[in-house]
Amino acid sequence: MLSTPEEGSTVEVGLVGNEGIVGIPAALGDNIAITTAMVQLAGCGMKMEASLLKTEFDQGGSLQSLLLRYTQALYALASQNAACNRLHQFDQRLARWLLLVCDFVGSNELRLTQEFISKMLGVRRSGVTEAANRFQQVGLIGYNRGRITILNRQKLEAASCSCYGIITSEYARLLGTEKS
Repeated sequence: MLSTPEEGSTVEVGLVGNEGIVGIPAALGDNIAITTAMVQLAGCGMKMEASLLKTEFDQGGSLQSLLLRYTQALYALASQNAACNRLHQFDQRLARWLLLVCDFVGSNELRLTQEFISKMLGVRRSGVTEAANRFQQVGLIGYNRGRITILNRQKLEAASCSCYGIITSEYARLLGTEKS
């Protein structure tokens, strides 16, 4: 999920993976969203009419409960991202982001360019290049032509800040999902 605070600039404010949903404002009865959803990696998804989602949500059953818990998890992710972006070094933030993306898509291999990552994290491409090179030199990742492979997940987790654990704990608590 992207925010566009200024013309031509974007920054990622949330990640939606296999366990997620975009369009929560529609379920809550609001047809205007301030974020844009963008597919980062190939995969499968489903779509439904917003009116049907709203009708089912209003029934107050298990779908409503699940969507409210998911909304809380997404809020925790966005809140933790904001704190992380302010408090932690870029290498830690990149490690956290790579781990989360891997968790959300269920793969240790990602087809992402450094240019794309720089836009998602709101940094210059050169910063991503330098950090990716450091990660590659110490054996955390392999990077070649837009393909990133996590080679040592345990060490990448150690290189990440505490935000990764906080976010994954919230998802597990709220949704029963296990990351890693």
